[in-house]
Amino acid sequence: MTPQRPLAQTLLSPVHSSSGLAAGHLLGRATAERMADEFGAAARLAARFISDAAGPTTGPGPDALRARLDAVDLRTPLGDTAAALEEATELYLRDAVYFHHPRYAAHLNCPVALPAIAAEALVTTVNTSMDTWDQSAGATLIEQRLIDWAADLAGLGPDADGVFTSGGTASNLQAMLLARNTAVVGKPGSLPERLAGLRIYASADSHFSISTSASLLGLGAEAVVAIPCDALHRMDAAALRRALEDDRAAGLRAMAIVATAGTTDFGSIDPLSAIGALAAAHGAWFHVDAAYGCGLLASPRHRGLLAGIEAANSVTVDFHKSFFQPIGSSAILVRDRAVLALVSHHAEYLNPAAEAGRIPNQVDKSLATTRRFDALKLWVTLRSIGAEALGTMFDTVMDLAAATGQLVKDHPELELAAEVQLSTVVFRYLPPVPVDEGPVPLANEIRSALYDSGEAMVAATTIAGVRQLKLTLLNPQTTIGDVAAILDAIVEHGRRISGERAPTEVQA
Repeated sequence: MTPQRPLAQTLLSPVHSSSGLAAGHLLGRATAERMADEFGAAARLAARFISDAAGPTTGPGPDALRARLDAVDLRTPLGDTAAALEEATELYLRDAVYFHHPRYAAHLNCPVALPAIAAEALVTTVNTSMDTWDQSAGATLIEQRLIDWAADLAGLGPDADGVFTSGGTASNLQAMLLARNTAVVGKPGSLPERLAGLRIYASADSHFSISTSASLLGLGAEAVVAIPCDALHRMDAAALRRALEDDRAAGLRAMAIVATAGTTDFGSIDPLSAIGALAAAHGAWFHVDAAYGCGLLASPRHRGLLAGIEAANSVTVDFHKSFFQPIGSSAILVRDRAVLALVSHHAEYLNPAAEAGRIPNQVDKSLATTRRFDALKLWVTLRSIGAEALGTMFDTVMDLAAATGQLVKDHPELELAAEVQLSTVVFRYLPPVPVDEGPVPLANEIRSALYDSGEAMVAATTIAGVRQLKLTLLNPQTTIGDVAAILDAIVEHGRRISGERAPTEVQA
């Protein structure tokens, strides 16, 4: 009998040896030290640009950047990481928008906690997938523990559960899917027949993802009933009660009521207790979209603003907004873990139904399959500096926003759109002499001028048909002096632009 060659020796063929040359660019035992060097080089590059950034942006336009990208030949590699990072510096870092800069005040993007950045390196390096226990092991338990912690902060009770998601839109979608499946389970007929007459109620200022979710779930955007708001842009509970009663009389059924705890524009918090009571009375799923306002859960001074959230069936939290975490880090929390079975799917190759309940597979709860271990960033942050530190930082930006609102009120050329509630300030520039808005609103031109100059970044929104400017303050390192400088620049550009728009007097 001819002795069989050892399998390892058999595999040492020229084909396998040459493929090993390419594989040398992958992370492995032989490349671990190289990984550390390349991570260090990237970190030093980022640190240099973050430290040296003169403003939040260099004001690049798409045409100039596109020309640089178009000149790159992706068929010809540069040969090493150092060269590729040098190229990325020119294509990305030099003109990146830096959310950490104290004069970035545009969108709901926050500077990130240093412990989370360190954890991000571990997350990316190990590349854990949160599908199943045999891919994630301890990562699964860390995520579950954080879900329990967040649900406890929200007061959802001992049966609560949830799962991390990529962002608030994904969390809201899963919440609406749970609400839909709860409403139709056990009902006769096809799914389209069972969806007929179902309604979702949300404030007129709620996030667009609620309407998007209704469309994706087969109800159609028209199934979302927009409830009027009060002067502070909070849902009017009396108007909600009337809409519920009128629709019930018309044979329609309340599937879900969505309360917002921190609207995108005004940071408004709907009357959670009153809305929760109405949801219970009408047998509707009660969802709280706290993507922005979730930072209040850890606030030493303002936690009371979320009174009533404990009655929710589900809650959206975005840690990458008001918990100062890198994108993405969101979660959906549910009061009753049993409802997550309504979105569970089982595949024999991945999470067989026979193992359900015996092995903690997070994919059983998630709409995603492959999913990053984003929970580690929050875990390391909490274990490094604690939740109270994060809550205090959120309190700081709320104080800053309140002071900014007063600056706007006191300025004769600025007009506040509504009282400040969380950390956004919505206002407009009023020129001394009224001018025609023309095809481009004055607010848009002021915003563009700030961006082009690189001195600051602000946002804009439309309220009751009027284009407004908006400061979104999520950086605890921003000072009232920084904000005053932004307002001064807005007034300066406003005066210049409105002066250019003013009609020239006709000489007699």
